[in-house]
Amino acid sequence: MIRSMFTAISSLGLHQKYLDVVSNNLANANTTGYKASRVLFQDQFAQTMSVGSAPSATLGGTNPTQIGLGVGLGYVAGNFTQGTLQNTGRNMDLAVQGDGFFVYGQDANRRYSREGSMSLDSDGYMVNMATGLRTQGWMVDANGVIDTNLPVDDIQIDKEKTMAKATENVYLGGNLSANTATDGTGSVSVSMAVYDSLGALNTATLKLTRDAVNPLQWNWAIVDPTTGLPNVATGTGAGTITFDVNGQVDTAIIPNPAVTTAVTIPGSTGSANAGQVAVTLDFSKLTMLTTPTSSTVTSQDGLAAGSVSDVYIAPKDGTVSLIYANGLTEVVGQVALARFTNPTGLVHAENTTFVPGLNSGTAQIGVAAGGGRGAIASGNLEASNVDMAQEFTNMILAQRGFQASSRVITTSDEILQELVNLKR
Repeated sequence: MIRSMFTAISSLGLHQKYLDVVSNNLANANTTGYKASRVLFQDQFAQTMSVGSAPSATLGGTNPTQIGLGVGLGYVAGNFTQGTLQNTGRNMDLAVQGDGFFVYGQDANRRYSREGSMSLDSDGYMVNMATGLRTQGWMVDANGVIDTNLPVDDIQIDKEKTMAKATENVYLGGNLSANTATDGTGSVSVSMAVYDSLGALNTATLKLTRDAVNPLQWNWAIVDPTTGLPNVATGTGAGTITFDVNGQVDTAIIPNPAVTTAVTIPGSTGSANAGQVAVTLDFSKLTMLTTPTSSTVTSQDGLAAGSVSDVYIAPKDGTVSLIYANGLTEVVGQVALARFTNPTGLVHAENTTFVPGLNSGTAQIGVAAGGGRGAIASGNLEASNVDMAQEFTNMILAQRGFQASSRVITTSDEILQELVNLKR
């Protein structure tokens, strides 16, 4: 009877632990990035009453006789199946589609987590919103290149930056009237505005004159707007445009006269290339028809200075970019992910994070969408993978197992009571 009591007691303690795990899973049913735990029971050693015997020439063998001595805890391990991705509409909320973990902190403070709600602190560091641990990744070097072979480091973003883009291409369109005089005096002036590398707007005048010899040809040049004559101080560049008999630019001429790079326009003091803006003019959309002249600059690709308006984290590879108010985009870094050979060997730390365990293997840190680390889903958070229906079922099993074990103790006690009563 005493043996049955101790066997039942071992079951009571284990079912209490089972209920503890179920309780913790249910408590974290809404915890972002949480991975549910599961319990494995194992029977304990058994007391051998008879070892049995082998068959002989005249007798058959007998089986061993053993009585089990209770139940033990095999393990409590995490279930690292993918949780549901919940769209938040916030670009700096990140989730991992795959087996990877976000990397937070450095050295002794390094943690790994599936929870990816990011933000920027007052110093511009990308951190986890809940813990303040700095997100690890790589920054661009002086050449604008991300070297993912280097060790990971804190990602720091300067949101006070401004950036401009010098004009590289100017596109002209509209019509040059075919009724323009062919005596060498018929001309059209087009004003161009271009940005230099400092974001300053500079203007130049483009003069187009119909050729006196070939009526299908127009000569163009950058001129001084006050005199109408070429002047180095106001820009340099000249060439010709030839139209076909249909009034379209004759692109069959080699080199193509519709596009030229021989144009420089003075920029502001201190801008790139000694203050000169090198511009490619594209005349391919011009026509020469009998309708009135309407030639103009249709577009140019320069941009004035603009400040940072947003931080964008690209899906899949986690590239971090700055979005400027003028439309420019600048890549500044990349978020790293880690992978473990045996994630169930990780040790739970605080705030839904993990640290490497003795059997987890070392962290294999690298780029997302590679090396089995999974891809980054920006604008999403990973929900807890707790299956509430399964957990409530487990709760019932834990309760019934506890009740059955307590009934065994009660029954053993009653039998012991009967033995005591035999003396009367």
